Amino acid sequence: METTGSNLSTKSFSGLNPYAGQWTENEIIHLLKRTMFGATKQDVDYFKTKTVTDTINELLNPAAPLPAPPVKDYKLDATVTQPDTAIAFGDTWVNDVNSDGTVQYYRRVAFKKWWMGLMVNQDRSIREKMTLFLHNHFSTTTNTIENGNYVYNHHALLRANAIGNFKTLTKTITLDPGMLVFLNGQANTASAPDENYGRELQELFCCGKGPDSQYTETDVKMAAKVLTGWRIDSAKFSSYFTASRHDTTTKQFSAFYQNTAITGRAGATAGDLEISDLLDMIFATNEVAKYICRRIYRWFVYYEIDAAIEANIITPLATIFRTNNYELKPVLSALLSSEHFFDPAIMGAQIKSPVDLVVGMCRELNIQFQPNTDFISNYGLWNFLVNSVANMQQDIGDPPDVSGWKAYYQTPQFYEIWINSDTYPKRAQFTDYLCTNGYTFNGKKIVVDGIAFAQTLSNPGDPNILLNDVLKYLYRIDITNTSKAQIKKDILLGGQTTDGYWTDIWNTYLSQPTNTANTTLVRNRLRDLLKYCMDLSEFQLI
Repeated sequence: METTGSNLSTKSFSGLNPYAGQWTENEIIHLLKRTMFGATKQDVDYFKTKTVTDTINELLNPAAPLPAPPVKDYKLDATVTQPDTAIAFGDTWVNDVNSDGTVQYYRRVAFKKWWMGLMVNQDRSIREKMTLFLHNHFSTTTNTIENGNYVYNHHALLRANAIGNFKTLTKTITLDPGMLVFLNGQANTASAPDENYGRELQELFCCGKGPDSQYTETDVKMAAKVLTGWRIDSAKFSSYFTASRHDTTTKQFSAFYQNTAITGRAGATAGDLEISDLLDMIFATNEVAKYICRRIYRWFVYYEIDAAIEANIITPLATIFRTNNYELKPVLSALLSSEHFFDPAIMGAQIKSPVDLVVGMCRELNIQFQPNTDFISNYGLWNFLVNSVANMQQDIGDPPDVSGWKAYYQTPQFYEIWINSDTYPKRAQFTDYLCTNGYTFNGKKIVVDGIAFAQTLSNPGDPNILLNDVLKYLYRIDITNTSKAQIKKDILLGGQTTDGYWTDIWNTYLSQPTNTANTTLVRNRLRDLLKYCMDLSEFQLI
């Protein structure tokens, strides 16, 4: 398929100058696809009435409350030794203590279904995209944590702080039971220091592996000593400090940390005080702000960070980050409001993640799920989506390892890792399946309704306008007029040469919807159009 896309080498080096260009559907769709999962016509129309500044402010300030927690959608057989019979079907389990492995397995599964539902039904804000960003950044796996309650509470921390203070979140995550399990923090004692979290805190969570991130192996060992003494209260889903397990010696750090010495302390407050000292020391380096801003840039803009991007985008963003005491919102606002973000060369430059593809398709084509009261059906339908993205190698809740998904850090491929001989056919199979048979659970089906979607567009009776509208929402790279003409002729016109053919059968559908033969013809034409467009490589770009 011929395209008319831009060359990335032409992208502007204007830095973070505020965007002052045109504000059309094109710019709105770009912004929404990058900050949400998909750009629905309803959302695009909503933001057309607002300015760039008002739109970004609304995206960064969610009006919706934090969601209700996941519920019990599972039934346990007689082999379970500790069934959670006190939790009614449809009630939440997140406050119920249960050590049964089978129960906790079903809770972890329910958590993933619930999370998928939140992404499908997201509000008009960046919160869902940022929650996934933070999950990838502070990467943990449900299969390692095992306890579904810990898994949910860890996720709730990410969600509640998704647009908040990164330094505060880092301290909270450090003491989070889920993270204490995942990186062995609860086993870290003065007599047997465990370096896992002390290493990842610096290497992955705060400083990164860049050339200027020159912490040492001794720094890892000293951080591990600072972090000794923390344990988990399984009855309260919380962490607590045991002074007798804590290393009370003074911890000497390297020149990278200005040769800081963290004074060893004893007593009930020692652990909290030393962690605060540790994070103050780490966040005092310039590298933390630059590293996190690079991660944000690669998530929302593009993976390539050359010398010009480093100087004109990353460095000033890092200054904003530090000046605002590590609040995420000012950084996001500056980046998303910038001329650079709206450069045409940036549009369509990312390859969709599996979540972007699956959730974005469901939202953009307005696939209908069940009312909230039918949680049984919805959890089953959302589970199909969970399994679909996992088959495409993005298992939400279970990234490959503590580094997260390779598409966000692995040079030189980055996003290209999402596409391979295994995953690309599965992407097409997923979109084809929902355009044809759909997926049924508990007698309820999710399927693309091409006619209903077409009726939301500006002029579905004109095949040229219809095709342009479909491509406007599905693609971020223009295809040539020759390609459009061929698609129109082969699919909408069924090989005919006049536009009136489609107009006639569409108008007949509107006036005679009970005309089974004509309605079937219209439905099949639209089904084939959407299938074809989503099978092409252009649909993989965002």
